[in-house]
Amino acid sequence: MNLPILYSFRRCPYAMRARLAIAEAGVTVELREVVLRDKPAAFLEASPKGTVPVLVDGEQVLEESLDIMLWALRQADPQNWLADEAASLALIDQNDTVFKPDLDRTKYPSRYPNNDPIQARERASGVLMEWNARIAANGFLLGSRQHLADAAIAPFVRQFAHIDHDWFAAQNWPHLAKWLERFLQSASFQGIMSKFTQWHEGDPVIPFPEAA
Repeated sequence: MNLPILYSFRRCPYAMRARLAIAEAGVTVELREVVLRDKPAAFLEASPKGTVPVLVDGEQVLEESLDIMLWALRQADPQNWLADEAASLALIDQNDTVFKPDLDRTKYPSRYPNNDPIQARERASGVLMEWNARIAANGFLLGSRQHLADAAIAPFVRQFAHIDHDWFAAQNWPHLAKWLERFLQSASFQGIMSKFTQWHEGDPVIPFPEAA
């Protein structure tokens, strides 16, 4: 049986969110680990823009992580992550269009002309304070359990926290910090972070999530 193919990169937060949803849905795909400095021809043929994740399902090619999450969860959603979908999508949009640009300007300041990384960090922190207030109410972004938004956003908060662990830990967002730590220690996150070797044409199929 030809499985859908997921081109992924272990440390990319966009790829993390895609793997999380695929594992949650229990949809089996062929995982192909991409090394971004050495992109395989089959990957670039499927998606010339060359960014992960990319899912190839027959003639269908999905090049956005959120589209891959929805593709998986609309096949199976055992914990009802798609409840309050509109609210989740609004928060994910805030992450992707407001928080992530300032995360990048904090983490990679030299890439942006006339960038002040401290101001970028302050703007990103403002978003995190909003999310901390949300989480304070019930433990998650949208209530008392995980939704699509939590899975889609947590990998980016992780990336932000890794820029300066000591600074992050000193900030007044205890509920956000607890939410992030719970995510990092969860079986679902641990399961999607297994290490895979770089994929090359002709390599044996690696099924995911069974191999995780």
